[in-house]
Parts: sequence; C-alpha cells; structure tokens
Amino acid sequence: MPAIFRNVNLFIRMKRYDFSIPGLGHTPLPPSLPLSVRRRSPRRWLAVVLSFALATGAPAQPLLRWNAPRLEPQPPPAWLQVITRDSGLREVALGNPLGGPVQIRLLGDRAGFTAVPALPLTVELAAGERRVVARLYPSGDLAETDAGDARLRIEAVPGSPRAHADAVLYALPFADRTVRIDQGFGGAFSHRDPANAYALDFALPEGTPVLAAREGVVMEVRDDFRESGTDPRLGQAANLVRVLHADGSMAIYAHLAAGGVQVRVGQAVRRGERLGLSGNTGLSSGPHLHFAVQLNRGLHLEAVPFRMAGPLGELRFAHPAPP
Repeated sequence: MPAIFRNVNLFIRMKRYDFSIPGLGHTPLPPSLPLSVRRRSPRRWLAVVLSFALATGAPAQPLLRWNAPRLEPQPPPAWLQVITRDSGLREVALGNPLGGPVQIRLLGDRAGFTAVPALPLTVELAAGERRVVARLYPSGDLAETDAGDARLRIEAVPGSPRAHADAVLYALPFADRTVRIDQGFGGAFSHRDPANAYALDFALPEGTPVLAAREGVVMEVRDDFRESGTDPRLGQAANLVRVLHADGSMAIYAHLAAGGVQVRVGQAVRRGERLGLSGNTGLSSGPHLHFAVQLNRGLHLEAVPFRMAGPLGELRFAHPAPP
C-alpha cells in the first residue's frame, strides 16, 4: 500500500541540529532568547553546539528546549549550565528534564583549559537528574587574563543503552476503530531509517483517543504545536507522548492533537489508559498516529520489531530486512 503520510520528527528520525548562542558567559539568558538553527546530519536524536565565552561574571545558564527548535518561542527547561568559580574554574552541569534516563556525550574544544575528566565523555542521567559532569581548569595565559573560549558540543539520546525489549504482546493504541495501517514496517515513504524501520502509521480521525499499548511511565510529552503540512521545518515539531517501559524500551505516540495530551511527565500509566487525542501535527499530510518501540543502542535510537493484538487476534506484519 503506498504511504500517504509524512511522519518525520526529531524524536523519531534523530535529526541533528546546531544551536548557536552568542554572548554567553556573563548573564543568564532569557527564556525567549532566539536560537539560530542549522541542520547538519541525521545521526543523532539531538545535538547541541554551544559557544561559551568563558569569562568572569554571573554563572551562565543557557536555557535550551529538549525538544526541537520551535517556530514560536516557548519557555524552555534548563538543559546545560556553566558555572564560573572565583578561582576561574568552570563547572559544566547537565540536566535531564525527561521522565526517564538519557545518555549524553559531551565534547569540546578546550583551548586554554584542562578538562577533568578529559573530553569527550559519555554520561547517563536519570529522570530529572542534574549533575556536574566536568570541570574546566584555566591554564596558560588564561589563568592571568581570565579570558578564553571553550566550544562545547552535546549529543543526547533518550533511554539507557542497557535496555532491552521483552517479548510483549502490545495492545492496539486505540479502541472501537477499524485497523487501517497506511505505512508499516519498512515502509518506503519514511520507515527506512533505523529509528523508524519498525514503525506503524495508523489512519485515525483527528480527536480519536490514543491509549497506552503497554504499561509504563510517561517519559516525555509535547502538545503545544498546532501546525501541519509539508514544510520541512514542521518535521521538528510534532506533538507526542513517549512512554518508558519496565525493560527500558520506549514507545512513541506521535502527531497528536494540540492541547490533547492528557498525561504528564513522570506519570505511571496502565495498558489501555488514555494518553491523549490523535491529530495531524508536524510534517504530516493527513490525520494519523505514528507508533514505534525504540531502544537506545548507544547514542542512537533504533526501532525494534514488536507484536500487537488486534480485534480478531494478533496482527501480522511483514518484517523488512534491517536498514
């Protein structure tokens, strides 16, 4: 069956972005600070490049949205902080606003500084955790002039690389509807990359209740985006719910209705519990629900095969060759 929906967004396709924030290092950034965005490569779920002017003054507190860059500015959660101590030492702290673990790699150009531990380094943060992960010690002329630059780069992927996917029979993520799959496993239209290879696109009218296909904890939500269409920028903004399962796998329910999410980050949900309403948000040409089960395979996401019960028994899907 030919695919009719575009269903690519940051959380599903692992796009990579650079965020350049000028003048950082003297005063806290306002939440409304505009971010200039340049797409680079689809190899990471999120990549943030920060140019830090490391000088004395108030601690720098860049506020970065975990989600993709928005077409409209929104107050973002704290994501990374560089703290300047009286000695000239800089502490680099990372924060995880999700309701589940995240794996982060910190890289950087350290001219004028000695990083302890050495960069690059990879850490895993628990849900809601904030941690000082590195210290930058001034060296050479920097110790005397108290000026210098360090270019820090972050690559972040939700989930733990130690997770696995149990052989679970998932429930349909909706009820009282005919099952119509417009794009299945390995769909040629947009299910050919590792993060989407084993995804399903269910054709659903807007406003259809979306149900948890398996019990878990809400890891991430977004429901404030209203636009849809084929503009490539919209591919970074679809509304979604991400649910973390007991085995560490994660289910994605994407393209939900604006304002329709009915759960919160950190909330435990039961199988069949309502998560929100289906919609047509982001890079999408028609109402549908994108569903996939993903694992963190070590700083990259992969969709994995899963089984699902239908109204008349277990659904059967063709399994494509791994991408």
